[in-house]
Amino acid sequence: GVRISASHFAASDNNATRAFVVVHGFTGGWREEQVQKVVIRLREFGGVVALDMRGHGRSGGTSTLGMDEVHDVAAAVSWARDLGYQRVVSVGFSMGGSVVVREAALHRESNANVDAVVSVSGTAFWYYRGTPVMRLVHRMVESKSGRAAMRARGVRIGSAPWPTPAPIAPVEAAARLGKIPLLVVHGTVDRYFPVEHAHALYRAALAGGSTQSEEWIIDGFGHAESAITLQTIDEIGQWAVKHCQGEHQQRRVDSL
Repeated sequence: GVRISASHFAASDNNATRAFVVVHGFTGGWREEQVQKVVIRLREFGGVVALDMRGHGRSGGTSTLGMDEVHDVAAAVSWARDLGYQRVVSVGFSMGGSVVVREAALHRESNANVDAVVSVSGTAFWYYRGTPVMRLVHRMVESKSGRAAMRARGVRIGSAPWPTPAPIAPVEAAARLGKIPLLVVHGTVDRYFPVEHAHALYRAALAGGSTQSEEWIIDGFGHAESAITLQTIDEIGQWAVKHCQGEHQQRRVDSL
């Protein structure tokens, strides 16, 4: 019941059978330059569907900070299938990185299923306040004045509390991916979420049976789409192509 703004970008060769669903981070949107950088680069590897999650950009509704946004991603994945793409890979950043993991687990048996998932700078746990910037984010979203300030920046945040018990956390979702491969990409200088979040997601996926999952810890990489390099985007595209073609060769990069 929420209208979602999204756009389809054909692959550079116009003949790709795979698509990427690109999901921005908190306060982002598909029209932003940093997201377009990802979109343009991934078009070398397949078509791209990019969206504004609810409460962001030109989409309707209010942000639920990762709970109901799974429906937005599911709609984008279904659209990619309707466009004729045989393989779909979701690529999420920060909040989007947690949403794509949850969407893949919750819609594993539906038309919104994905063939692989990429979580970049994503959180593993709800209510994380372990860094100064995340403590500030929580103060903003939990207060009326903070939500008003975010609305002035174009982000509409809902005031309704989450249900009890809380929705399935990203780390729990990672353990329910089954055979869906998960690529976890994280930086050593992430100011939002330390690398422990990446380790938790990766280990949960392996324990749940996603044996083709990988973890890339990139030295000097900051946070999400604003810091990701073109080289890393290319490597993500290459990883997705290998998995879509069944040419996977397991690799783990850990530069700590």
